[in-house]
Amino acid sequence: MMKQPIVLAFSGGLDTSFCVPYLIDQGFAVHTLFVNTGGVSQQKEQEIEQRAYELGATNHYSLDAKQALWNKTVIPLVWANQLYQGKYPTLCADRYLIVEEAIKLCQQLNTPYIAHGCTGMGNDQVRFDLAVLAHGDYKILSPIREIQKAHTQTRQYEIDYLKAKGFTVSEQQNRYSVNENLLGVTISGSEIDQWQEPSEDTYVLCNAPSKIKQCPTEIKLNFENGTPVAIEGESLAGAEILQYLNHIGGQYGIGREIYTGDTVIGLKGRILFEAPGIKLLQTAHKALEEVCLTNKQNQFKPLVAQQWTELVYNGFYFDPLYQNVLACLQSMQQQVTGQVTLKLHAHQAIAVAVQSHHLLASDEASYAQSASWGIEEAMGFIKLYGQSTTTWALVNQSQKKAG
Repeated sequence: MMKQPIVLAFSGGLDTSFCVPYLIDQGFAVHTLFVNTGGVSQQKEQEIEQRAYELGATNHYSLDAKQALWNKTVIPLVWANQLYQGKYPTLCADRYLIVEEAIKLCQQLNTPYIAHGCTGMGNDQVRFDLAVLAHGDYKILSPIREIQKAHTQTRQYEIDYLKAKGFTVSEQQNRYSVNENLLGVTISGSEIDQWQEPSEDTYVLCNAPSKIKQCPTEIKLNFENGTPVAIEGESLAGAEILQYLNHIGGQYGIGREIYTGDTVIGLKGRILFEAPGIKLLQTAHKALEEVCLTNKQNQFKPLVAQQWTELVYNGFYFDPLYQNVLACLQSMQQQVTGQVTLKLHAHQAIAVAVQSHHLLASDEASYAQSASWGIEEAMGFIKLYGQSTTTWALVNQSQKKAG
């Protein structure tokens, strides 16, 4: 009798490694899928495939989705220029792309069963499950959540389970959970979970403090309609732009943060993340956008951007509102075209120069220097502009005196 196929989103880490033999023990033929959204070398991708077959996968599939991640996630992330809770650049957004590809494989294998290695305490379970359910009537299995019902020390249980079956577990998997993609890298586990100082072993994209470059350097980024298109005048594919910026930004230790956030289910979650490229892109984009949008656009846009960020972080990437918000962000980028010069220092990037044909500089005035209107016009404007406040003060002062 043929076993029921199931598609497992597979990274080769501890949790998804545990899922393979666990699902086999449940009677499934496990088809592992690794969606390479960046940060993984060809050698590492081969090791992930080897690991899947070593664990007993029926078939393993690998897919390069770096450019797709750029198109579907990085570009709107730059347009939004918003951080979740003011700090986190939604590095989790690649999960939705992984689900899309897993659903395609389910359709190819004619199976409704799909599995992931998310825990029952984090946000990724919400993102995966809501994304799957948005695609139809699929049956979701989550082995880590299942074992958490009976075991409090989940990671240790997974390690013991794998070792009992004769599988190796790396020391890195013992200590940390590391998720890397084109956007950056997140690290959790061990002392990070305990609100302690992260060790030197946690540096991935960024140089350790003793190795950070001290000599400043400048880079020029070109944007067309809000989208990064070139570095130093050289047109590059999106994935190449971010890979380059991750490299150079990482040399200066830019974009490395320790973040404690409020999870979707109400717990406090602490992670360490490194996103040098996103930090550089958002710094440059903000400088360009500030001079190309009107004051009303600059005031309104953060509301839309915040909604985009909330939808992505909280699992509603496939809600219809996402497309509405995305359309608004895209519409506001029509004149955000030009070049920004960034100066990189240790731990810091500063936009030092902006060039654009759409820069809203008036021919009639220069801030704090000169203007085509006179002092009477300025005083008249101020009087009318503050009329409501002035009236409030006069009315209430007179009432106070009368009392």
